[in-house]
Amino acid sequence: MGLRHTYTLIAPLYDVFLSSVTRATRRANLARLPAEPARVLLTGVGTGLDLPLLPEQHSYTGLDLTHAMLRRAVSQSRRLDFCGVQGDAQSLPFADASFDHVVLHLILAVVPDPAACLRETARVLAPGGNVLIFDKFLRAGQRAPLRRLLNPLVRRVATRFDVVFEDVLRQTPELILEHDQPALAAGWFRRIRLRRLAAV
Repeated sequence: MGLRHTYTLIAPLYDVFLSSVTRATRRANLARLPAEPARVLLTGVGTGLDLPLLPEQHSYTGLDLTHAMLRRAVSQSRRLDFCGVQGDAQSLPFADASFDHVVLHLILAVVPDPAACLRETARVLAPGGNVLIFDKFLRAGQRAPLRRLLNPLVRRVATRFDVVFEDVLRQTPELILEHDQPALAAGWFRRIRLRRLAAV
């Protein structure tokens, strides 16, 4: 069972499990979007849990792998300038520098190749733009034996437990770390902000 099939099946239940647990952290992360109008990409928009928390002045594009998730997101976007796009976060269907900011909430630890996802994020992000990340990561050198033991099973159907963010970021030199703080589960989840350099 692949990710597309899994998330099609769990789309009706996704909000029940994640909405209340992650809402405050999502809100805090999204508060870092600028006041001035901008083009914002929501990669892995899912069922649209971020949409009620977003300011109205921006133009938003929400990308998701599954039609079932995207359909739910579109239904929550009525007050926003929002366009839903079905596509792969590891191979974004957008031109270079198409967006001023990118939001990656609970997607880097889901996709099979998080480094490819972050490289694509850097490609479609305009110089000076920010990447807002909220996800679960292992720390460099962290053993976490139970998470690593479970990872071969859960990564095939839902999410990964073995992603080390520092390893992923190292493969995308266009992006620099500006903010990193623990969010949930004793620091397993983190809020991270990156900035796109003008040149490498």
